[in-house]
Amino acid sequence: MLDVIVLGAGLAGLSAARDLMHGGLDVRVLEARDRVGGRVKQTRLDDGRIVQLGGELVGSSHTSYIGLVNELGLSLRDSYISEPGETVWDIDGTVIRGDQAAWMTEEDVADYERVTQMMVALAKQVQPENPWAHPDANVLDSLSFATWLDEVAARPAVSRMFELAKAGLAADGTARTSLLAELRKMSSVGKTALERYYDIDQWTRSTVAEGSATVAHRMAAELGDRIELSSAVTALHVEPHRVTVELRGGRTVAAANVVCAIPVAPLRRVAITGLSSERLESLHRIRNSLTAKVVAAYETSFWRSQGQSGSAYGDGLLGSTWVQGPGVLSALVPPAQLSFHLAGDQAARDVDARTALSRMYGEAAAHPTALFTEEWSIKPYSLGYMAHYAPGDLSAIGPLHAAHEPPFFVAGSDYWVSGYMEGAVRTGHSAAQAVLRR
Repeated sequence: MLDVIVLGAGLAGLSAARDLMHGGLDVRVLEARDRVGGRVKQTRLDDGRIVQLGGELVGSSHTSYIGLVNELGLSLRDSYISEPGETVWDIDGTVIRGDQAAWMTEEDVADYERVTQMMVALAKQVQPENPWAHPDANVLDSLSFATWLDEVAARPAVSRMFELAKAGLAADGTARTSLLAELRKMSSVGKTALERYYDIDQWTRSTVAEGSATVAHRMAAELGDRIELSSAVTALHVEPHRVTVELRGGRTVAAANVVCAIPVAPLRRVAITGLSSERLESLHRIRNSLTAKVVAAYETSFWRSQGQSGSAYGDGLLGSTWVQGPGVLSALVPPAQLSFHLAGDQAARDVDARTALSRMYGEAAAHPTALFTEEWSIKPYSLGYMAHYAPGDLSAIGPLHAAHEPPFFVAGSDYWVSGYMEGAVRTGHSAAQAVLRR
């Protein structure tokens, strides 16, 4: 019997398996897909450029991920933050070019600062690893972000700015976001570092120079034949000193422990016995935002000659765009636009993406040399993007959300809020340490 079975070969599962292997345990990784990486994926263009179709950005607060990158002999480079030029705002059918918040008045900008400082003060009272410890946790969780903005008399333009920020991150809107969850996310950068709502240096300043998916590939190379691809889990039977995993096709594998790094939405399709009802209910209650990613590659970074930075925010099909690399733009379709995106066939999706990009960047943007759309929300082994907490969700999920119930251990970005690649690596390390201690 194996020491540990790890379910899922995304960043969380691979991080856990690598630590367990280095700890001397006999480990096997079962992955449903025919590749490693999970929600991190890349492809190579005909001219040799590597483009990221999944996760790609990290910040200075993402210490677990950065540490792993260094261990694997990879390097970081500046992300879109080093691009010169103006931001594009595509709002209410009007395209505006300018610096941050170019469409806001001086009064709006001052009020945005007032509101964000109120949020910072509140967030510093929240423990990211234990938001339920806040004395008013249930009250803060029952409030939506939008309701709180109304209560503090935020100006309409300020509320709009936060709505655009949520769309830009492909998160659900402020009316469907728990205030406690928003504060918890802010607090994850650390009390001393927390100064504003979303500091791009702390969240998105870097990317892996060799490609984000190369992080997964390097870990997979170390693990070698300990990884089994195309091995979809259908059931888990948890006993005090043994876990039996059933795979599609009827094969079973047993181990003394299991690390479950399957995203929460696909995990609901796995029959699980032997866990406490409270633990299982907490697992099933977590939800994900739904999104698609669009990547457009061009021969040149033409937006520079137009005085644009390649960064955009909008309330249409694309909630945000940013420069992924030379001649390459990334974009996210926010949840509010996803049903329209998915309703069309691939040809329609491509036309819609080109149209949205050309609104922001002109006719040249309508003619990429390569265009990709990755619909993470309907991929059977992801069924979503990052974790999302609606009002009341954190209270319902409770402190068990990332707790282990040996021999069942959990890992994955769905259980943390510090950036989904950082959350994956951080919880992968944590799960492996818990198994090794056992």
